[in-house]
Amino acid sequence: MASALAPAFLLVAVTGAMKLAGVEAELAESDLSIPAGIVIDPDSPDVDQTVIEVLAANDLPTHFESLRVTPDLITTRPTSRSFVRLRNTDGEWGATLNQPDLQYSLMELHKGHGPAWFKLYQIIAGIALFLVITGGLAVGLMAKPYRRKTAGAFIFGTAIFAALAWLV
Repeated sequence: MASALAPAFLLVAVTGAMKLAGVEAELAESDLSIPAGIVIDPDSPDVDQTVIEVLAANDLPTHFESLRVTPDLITTRPTSRSFVRLRNTDGEWGATLNQPDLQYSLMELHKGHGPAWFKLYQIIAGIALFLVITGGLAVGLMAKPYRRKTAGAFIFGTAIFAALAWLV
């Protein structure tokens, strides 16, 4: 099971380490036009249709899985692929096409901002990782020759984790 889910585990490990190390991802932005007559209201129940109109007016594909909507920002999802942001700045709405590089795309997948099926895959991978770790710990504690080493390593690891997380 762990081998089948190794790509998901590696994704989290590599992207998390790169983020913590300060390696910055890149996002290429290009301005889009918002045709006259299109009124953007984030509180409207038809905000998705408004976004589709903006996409169509810019000759972009009009399919997106969902929208992340705040009062001044509307973002098409998933953001692990090219996506559009509509931003209200000083009462004026603008739009950009955002094209992520590979690292940005992987970070978005890591954060759960990818396609819906990938999110399900990540949930399964998270459950599997939990089971693999707790199963390995249980086996190590149940096997008499490994019990002391397993318990010692677990206590040591927990102490390091706790000290770095809350004491330092």
